[in-house]
Parts: sequence; C-alpha cells; structure tokens
Amino acid sequence: MSGGNWKDMLLASQTGDLELVKYYVKIGVDINYQHPEAMTTPLIESLRFGNLDIARFLLKNNADVHAKEGFSGDTALSVATEKQDQKAINLLQPYLKP
Repeated sequence: MSGGNWKDMLLASQTGDLELVKYYVKIGVDINYQHPEAMTTPLIESLRFGNLDIARFLLKNNADVHAKEGFSGDTALSVATEKQDQKAINLLQPYLKP
C-alpha cells in the first residue's frame, strides 16, 4: 500500500494521538511513506513534537530510523540531537545499526 491516509497519520504523530497512529498502522498505511507535500515521516515528526510513545510504537513496527526528510535532510537522530532530547536519543540507539 502506498501512503494511504498519510496526512492523517502524520498529523496524529505530531499531535500525540497514539491510538490513531495504531489504527493507521493496523489498516496498512505505510509508516515510511514520504509524500511530496511533506517529505517527512511520522517517526521524524513524532520526535520533533516530543511524542516518544508514538516514536516507540513506530520503531517497534519497523519505521525506518535512517530515513531522511526530503527538504532538510534531517533524520530521526538529527532531530532528537537538535532538540537535545536525551530520552529520544536513547530510544533510537538500538535501532541505529546499519
């Protein structure tokens, strides 16, 4: 499946709506999809907005920790580092192996 309801899932990742993110994953929305309008992923946005519960869920469901935003080139780790969010950095560490 392509992006599916990517806008709604991206918004849910930003606003902290874990149940809605879980729903979209359950129905098959691609958690790594980067639509040309946004060029980011739910994982990156969940970290940008401090929603670690969503980031944890996405990582456990195979979110691509190495994905780069199309416009900025940011990754999940660069966003967490820029925010100086040690909890987010610690969350990402086990997934950063190439």
